[in-house]
Amino acid sequence: MAVMTQEPAIAPAAPPAARRTPFARTFHGDTFTDHYDWMRDKESPEVRDYVAAQNAYCEGRMAGLQGLRDTLFDELKSRIRETDMSVPTRMNDYWYFARTVEGSQYGIQCRMPVRGEDDWDPPQVDPASTPGSLPGEEIIFDANRESAGHDFFRLGGMDLSRDGRWMLYGTDVTGDERYDFRIRDLVTGDELDETLAGIGGASLSPDGKWVFYVIIDDAWRPYAVRRHRVGTPVTDDVEVYREDDERFWVGVGMSFDERSVVIGTGSKTTTEVWMLPLDDPEGEFSVFIPREEGVEYDVSFGCFEGAGEDGADIPIAVVYHNAHNPNFEIDVIDMRGHEPPYRLGEGVVVAAGSPYGCERGDACEPGASARPIGAAYRNPANPAILQGAHGLAVEGIAIHRHFVSLSYRAGGLVHSALMTKDQAAADFLAGRPWSFRELNPPALDGDWDAYAQAAALAADGPEAGTDADASADGNDMVTTWDGAADDLLPGETRRLYTIGAGGNPSYDAPRMRYSFSSYTRPGELHEIDPATGEDRLLKRGVVLGGFDPRDYMERRVWITARDGEQIPVSLVWRRDFPVSESAMFITGYGAYEISSDPGFSVARLSLLDRGVLYAVPHIRGGGEMGRAWYEQGRRLNKRHTFEDFVDATVALQEAGLADPRRTVANGGSAGGLLMGAVMNMAPERYAGIEADVPFVDALTSILDPSLPLTVTEWDEWGDPLHDEDVYRYMKSYTPYENAPEPGEDGSPDPRAAAFPKVFVTTSMNDTRVLVVEPLKWTARLQAAGVDVVTRIEVEAGHGGTTGRYKQWREVSYENAWCLAMMGLSTS
Repeated sequence: MAVMTQEPAIAPAAPPAARRTPFARTFHGDTFTDHYDWMRDKESPEVRDYVAAQNAYCEGRMAGLQGLRDTLFDELKSRIRETDMSVPTRMNDYWYFARTVEGSQYGIQCRMPVRGEDDWDPPQVDPASTPGSLPGEEIIFDANRESAGHDFFRLGGMDLSRDGRWMLYGTDVTGDERYDFRIRDLVTGDELDETLAGIGGASLSPDGKWVFYVIIDDAWRPYAVRRHRVGTPVTDDVEVYREDDERFWVGVGMSFDERSVVIGTGSKTTTEVWMLPLDDPEGEFSVFIPREEGVEYDVSFGCFEGAGEDGADIPIAVVYHNAHNPNFEIDVIDMRGHEPPYRLGEGVVVAAGSPYGCERGDACEPGASARPIGAAYRNPANPAILQGAHGLAVEGIAIHRHFVSLSYRAGGLVHSALMTKDQAAADFLAGRPWSFRELNPPALDGDWDAYAQAAALAADGPEAGTDADASADGNDMVTTWDGAADDLLPGETRRLYTIGAGGNPSYDAPRMRYSFSSYTRPGELHEIDPATGEDRLLKRGVVLGGFDPRDYMERRVWITARDGEQIPVSLVWRRDFPVSESAMFITGYGAYEISSDPGFSVARLSLLDRGVLYAVPHIRGGGEMGRAWYEQGRRLNKRHTFEDFVDATVALQEAGLADPRRTVANGGSAGGLLMGAVMNMAPERYAGIEADVPFVDALTSILDPSLPLTVTEWDEWGDPLHDEDVYRYMKSYTPYENAPEPGEDGSPDPRAAAFPKVFVTTSMNDTRVLVVEPLKWTARLQAAGVDVVTRIEVEAGHGGTTGRYKQWREVSYENAWCLAMMGLSTS
């Protein structure tokens, strides 16, 4: 049982004093004076000394939490099976799997040969056995050995030739996300002479003879593709594609059928695909469909085997796009006799998202843009399971030899569906909606997530929810939609899960693998037979120490934002702690259409077991409710993101669930910008703010096109350099410029007294959020009188440190501070 205490005694030292030197930034007739712009030169001795001083100050302030940090680390470590392995996955003639060994920081990649062409049952491997000791087992990559001598190590990709002999791999040992790729002969263990240094990514042709790779410009933008013939000097490499539009990023890879090299280039809102048949690797790439501003698309090719006349195959193209529907549609094109040029929108619509609330919704359906985002959507082309879905967004389809899987979002959650390939062919040829079945992971025996009224839900039809085909015996997990309910915090207590097809690299696999995880249930890997529906559990994440998921609860509630929009909020807590005036850890992101989906965390258990209410507001700017959710939280709508988070915090506190004096908020990167903004807007609602690699000086960065990523970010935030309205809008919320500031005489800002305590984490080699941003923010807040401690990783990038034990130490460090802010620093 947790014991509430006050924050431990802290070191008396004052924070480091930073030199204040005025620097004027003038745009659109407005001048902002920045006193800490000199910190931009991170290599200068003065900045290095300042970083060292901040780290020393942080360690002094955190010294009283050393015991709690050790306790949290020990709890985390004791719950994890340190020696373990993944379920083997078949690729061509090998089963591939990863091992972890107690005491080792990194994983070990291994493989075993298949036992025959029809071998689709993964071999049983003893996780406790020594890596490489089993008959036929090979270690193909040991990151512990490869990382020797480096404080930071990250694998940037791994690719194998079809015969399994050649391995292409990339590594980053600084955190700057520039990778050095090498080619290894897995038969001899030797490496070829050539190194593709400082690149963004690479792909090996199936025959192992060619590498196509992406190079990065000075602004850290992947902008061009080169072709390398294996065994020749890198200086002979040829550029095969260059992207001149600075808003676009370039990527390259192999098509799923391994018949083509595919170059994808795209901005935040526009994409284009170029292809080259692998039977002519030195040929010219051709564009599939020329880009159109504001249109995103992707394409893959396959076939319906034996479905044509006289048993002939029917070749098909599967095109995913938003040319007509802002929440995307999937079209399947019969390629028999079909020659270029191709057009978006031709073929048979298999699935279409909801246009409601989208900026371009009226082009899809008259009046759609003005309709509520969560209104039930029906489309005669859609499968039955999508009819009546709320916030429907189509996310993708995968076609294999024996099955077809569909992924989509509805009701603020991710969903997955499945059908046999034969049924898909029959539906396609008959011109009817495809007969997808919803994937519902099984409930735990005796758990509260077994929904006894599943039969009644099914009888009510799709309007009752997106899981109308749930089994009547109550053995499936069901999450219903009730975002329109009228009570203060409407919601249903259900497992809030993330589910999706995964681990299916082979086209010929007879069964589909899918993964599942919830906030309170560890990840599971299942394999399902598309014809019979037989579902087999391959692996469930193990949590040691007597963990029982039935001890924890999940709930999705809906709060009303200040503009009337309904915002989903996920809550997690331990069942034997009453949710009343609780300490609360509330976290969010809300940018780039990235969804904060449910997932399990071992480290989170240490918070829940101390009575903390864990909350995730799924705020606008993310993609939880489809494209409209994103559009309403970006550019000139960005303030919705911050308002949603504050309104969710207030709603939970006003409902008596959480105590403002014990509420800590957390966010990283764009979520760090969120933290800075909500702290400025509603400081009284938070006892502490943890901001990780925070994007807090957004306006200054987005005004400078020479900085990494800036031009590509204009689609997300707007272009303040050329648009005064965007400039004024961004200035109204960017955290650094709106933070408390000391007086001319150095006196504290009167506003600072109302501000929460702040913990900042950042990294010197971060290329996404330059370290100058959190350093400047720290200096300004401390000088104004806000209590701030900042921890700066010297050898790390945007994702923080690497190595699992280091990462466990890092999260324990952060959680100890959060618990101290909640008055729970003794347990």
